[in-house]
Amino acid sequence: MSIKQLFETTKTYTKKQIINAWCMYDWGSSAFSTTIEAAVLPAYFSQIAEGVLAGNVATAYWGSVNSVALFINAILAPILGSLADYTGSKKRMLGLFAGMGVFATALMFLVNTGGWALALVLFFLGTIALGASYIFYDALLGHITDEEERDFVSAKGYALGYLGGGLLLALNIAMIWFLTDNNLGYRLSLFSVAIWWAIFTLPLLRRVPEPPPQTAGVDTGVSPLRGSFQRLRQTFSEIRKYRELFKFLIAFWLYNDGIGTIIKMATIYGAEIGIGTLDMVGALLLTQFVGIPFSLLFGKFSKKLGTKQSIMVGLGWYALLTTTAYFMSAAWHFWALAFAVGMVQGGTQALSRSLYSQMAPKARSAEFFGFYDISSKFAGIIGPMLFAVVSLVAGGSRLSIVSLVIFFLGGIFLLSRVDEAEGIRVAEAENLRMAGGSSPLSPA
Repeated sequence: MSIKQLFETTKTYTKKQIINAWCMYDWGSSAFSTTIEAAVLPAYFSQIAEGVLAGNVATAYWGSVNSVALFINAILAPILGSLADYTGSKKRMLGLFAGMGVFATALMFLVNTGGWALALVLFFLGTIALGASYIFYDALLGHITDEEERDFVSAKGYALGYLGGGLLLALNIAMIWFLTDNNLGYRLSLFSVAIWWAIFTLPLLRRVPEPPPQTAGVDTGVSPLRGSFQRLRQTFSEIRKYRELFKFLIAFWLYNDGIGTIIKMATIYGAEIGIGTLDMVGALLLTQFVGIPFSLLFGKFSKKLGTKQSIMVGLGWYALLTTTAYFMSAAWHFWALAFAVGMVQGGTQALSRSLYSQMAPKARSAEFFGFYDISSKFAGIIGPMLFAVVSLVAGGSRLSIVSLVIFFLGGIFLLSRVDEAEGIRVAEAENLRMAGGSSPLSPA
């Protein structure tokens, strides 16, 4: 099969098959989030840096590299999104960045004792690639679902992500336990993420149809890059029209900062306070499996309570957890907190994605998810950096974890100010305008 044939959907698939194929990207790419970002690589990084870097310095380096990578993602996100909309290349760009991430992750097999600098470089590249691919992945959600089912489909993606990432993480734990010579268990675990990510990207590339190019508002005959910048200028000139959407983005930026920091820094925080590697990895594996049913429950729960209100319930739970984490000292504390985080982690993120997709015009889905990515990535910049700075000033990271409560309480306050019904109305009106009076890009 040629590369061109890989991206061309020549067979007719049912809507269920398309949705399942879309969800499988979460299954595959989440292995990077679990094994690389949250569990194995942070613990392995602390181990290979031991004797070279002090514990809190290693923590600070890890947080700083996270911040720089996410800053680069934030700068590129709206340009990449607008380019994908204008050229009709969401799937191609997803495939490009997924391939870049797979390659960087595969090279992590070479990381061994003392190779902390190589680990940081490859982690940096993989983080950029994963973040960029999610712009196009998330943008496709509004094209394959109806509004009534979007919460559940978004939650299903997160649930399958937890399951896929969790299953591979379980295999990784077994590798680490049995293959101890020359860090082979750790290195094979990192390499397995590349294989997993690559395999489960293929269904999306084959089955999900590519939405057509959207060139409205762009001069004829211009280059794709110039056309994408024209689209961005047009969006900024109309920014007041999307008032509620951008209010949501500010709220999302704040509370997602806390969520992202917990995901990225929990394991290295545990290592600093003396929690064993297998306890940390096992507890984070528990988070994965707890997240499966609770993500789906959030998707159902939102129909009764409302999407925005369900998100706020999850944020209140997070605020409680960050304060109790200060007192963590034993391995069972880490396990208990991991279970509690799993109850809300996937649900709050899935409903946030769903709510945003309802307020974003379909004709500009990738462009607007570029802005969503900016909000997400700037959140990831400030949170880990705050964590690192507080850790260095205080001489330890206990106060760092408590400081995250401000993101959740602030997020609840700002989210309460968002009129989601008005935001959805504006998006629907823009869909009609871009289609010349009829709804464009109906779900596949």
